[in-house]
Amino acid sequence: MQIGVGLDARLGLRFGELREMAREAKRLGFESLWTPSGGVPDAFHVCAAWAQDTGLRTGISVVPAALMWTPPALAVQAATVAQLSAGEFVLGLGTGGVGPAFWAAAGLPDRPIAVMRAYATAVRALLAGEAVSSEGLTLGPRHTRLRAGALPRVPVCLAALGPQMLRLAGEVADGALLNWATPERIALSRELVEAGVSRAGRDPASVPLTMYIRVCVDDDVAAARQAFGGQLLSYAMAAPGTPKTAGYRGMFGQMGFDSVLDELETRRDRGTPLTELVDAAPDELLQAVGYYGPAAGAPAAYARLSAGLDETVVRIITTRPGPEPVLATLSALRPAAIRAA
Repeated sequence: MQIGVGLDARLGLRFGELREMAREAKRLGFESLWTPSGGVPDAFHVCAAWAQDTGLRTGISVVPAALMWTPPALAVQAATVAQLSAGEFVLGLGTGGVGPAFWAAAGLPDRPIAVMRAYATAVRALLAGEAVSSEGLTLGPRHTRLRAGALPRVPVCLAALGPQMLRLAGEVADGALLNWATPERIALSRELVEAGVSRAGRDPASVPLTMYIRVCVDDDVAAARQAFGGQLLSYAMAAPGTPKTAGYRGMFGQMGFDSVLDELETRRDRGTPLTELVDAAPDELLQAVGYYGPAAGAPAAYARLSAGLDETVVRIITTRPGPEPVLATLSALRPAAIRAA
């Protein structure tokens, strides 16, 4: 299992500090560097700088594809970063969690699986130097080819939560990107990815499973719990008026937390602030998918949560901005400590 680290500007880091943290991550033995899309500084610029600073493989997990990019524009960006990083770049694609209103406004069918199949296939083909038709996607010129010579290979991975998207990743992507999953959910996800692999007649080893596992390492356990729990509930609770069977809410329900989330959502709808909801959330929920607390307990918890993955990414949460808590987390969860646990 490979071990990477996830960093972004939400940690209160400027561009130069993100580069410093990446160099420290390499020194500590991390094998890859990941960042999400959509923030400032731009993820493609960050990955390009990281690659040139460290030589490590870099990745974006994930680009909300149709929400922000046409396939040709995205392929141009990915190909450029791949050239700057000697081919050590991974592109993650996802739907961005949009609903029917977005698909209608974009002129696309409310069929996320079909759209992502077409989108991922188009991006992979463009990066392979092929001509692509975007007919049916309404995403740019009808026929497109990247104007470039030989391009480094860019693995295109698919963010996948539900059964259909996981099977699709096995069929058409170079990897599946999971999120907020328990070890039991990881095992189920692998079965579904491998079903897609089998359907397409591919090699199962060609579609690895990668996942962010969020951690907040701090001796102030109450503060760490608040920081970690706030992020978890922002994903796990259904927004008012949205289905409780879809997206992350649906996944957490399937993992056994439906009644817990029902109660928290009821309290939220009555005006309870997020800090109090985090206080009310059971430890069982929070500890099922991540870690918060002192450094001493972090490696063993992290190793347990990573079971079944091909690559695990330490996604850092901190209680205060700046490099100091990031450095403490990198040190506490250096790969050697995780493997020893």
